[in-house]
Amino acid sequence: MKKILVTGSSGLIGSEVCVYFYNELGYEVHGIDNNQRAVFFGSSGDTRWNQQRLMKQLPGYSHHEVDIRERSAVLELVANLKPSVIVHTAAQPSHDRAAAIPFEDFDTNAVGTLNLLEAARRACPESPFVHMSTNKVYGDAPNRIKLKELATRWDYDDPDYKNGIPETFTIDQSKHSLFGASKVAADVMVQEYGRYFGMPTCCLRGGCLTGPNHSGVELHGFLSYLVKCNIEGREYKIFGYKGKQVRDNIHSFDVARFMAAFVSKPQSGVVYNVGGGKANSCSILEAFKIVERYTGREQIYSYVEQARVGDHICYYSDLGKMRADYQSWNITHSLDETIRQIVNSWRVRA
Repeated sequence: MKKILVTGSSGLIGSEVCVYFYNELGYEVHGIDNNQRAVFFGSSGDTRWNQQRLMKQLPGYSHHEVDIRERSAVLELVANLKPSVIVHTAAQPSHDRAAAIPFEDFDTNAVGTLNLLEAARRACPESPFVHMSTNKVYGDAPNRIKLKELATRWDYDDPDYKNGIPETFTIDQSKHSLFGASKVAADVMVQEYGRYFGMPTCCLRGGCLTGPNHSGVELHGFLSYLVKCNIEGREYKIFGYKGKQVRDNIHSFDVARFMAAFVSKPQSGVVYNVGGGKANSCSILEAFKIVERYTGREQIYSYVEQARVGDHICYYSDLGKMRADYQSWNITHSLDETIRQIVNSWRVRA
């Protein structure tokens, strides 16, 4: 039986990948997760509930309590398993949090990725290696694109970006946040193992990855946390840009589907901007209105003039390369449907 090893398996994307590869493709599933998210974000970031869900729903699911920063443990596990596929989603995911924990951030995001890549090269170099990168590798360079201010959002006012940010966009000469910098290091290393060693590797530069199984917190998980605040009657804090900053949102199911498409036709050292595209984009103000429609509760919020360091004013992914290379793939979950699912999920967990 084919085996998949998923790091960050109790997180949003990791857990979705586990379920998809088990249910749809018949893989034996192994997950790595040590609940480091609870260390980074406190009890609200705890993902043990998701681990328990996987163990109940997926017969034979194997959980490995391994810290990806522990090189010897990673090398040993991969050597023993020799997985057919490795999907690496484990990370310190917050650009705000990274500044307070720079060593933990870099060791997790950059060194942890290197540990996994080298383990794969030694034990299973032919196995596709999919890395969950981030659009933060572009730093704040997207903010240099000419913008126009609309009633509820910012948008690009340059025809070159009418479909969003392509993979050819620069990652240099911009402010990334320490999180963005550690993810750049990981991203480039994944590409290099693909090009230098000929391994089948892929970097997915995610926009806002979301879905009903997200443990959203203020520092990470925009839509999930926003919905949680609405349902619990808590204040949501907007940081700068009049609340008109735009993100594209992609359901975790569609991310897992693209990973499966790559595994079916792997390449070496490729990069894709994986997001919801313009059709699934929204500003914070627009997100409030959609959430209110499903909950019937007005969003409570406050406004802070100072924007987050390195934050994007407007970002949505150009999905052209993804669709061209993998023509069977496309977005299946609309923004409205995704938010509806998140609302229902938080109501159950509240």
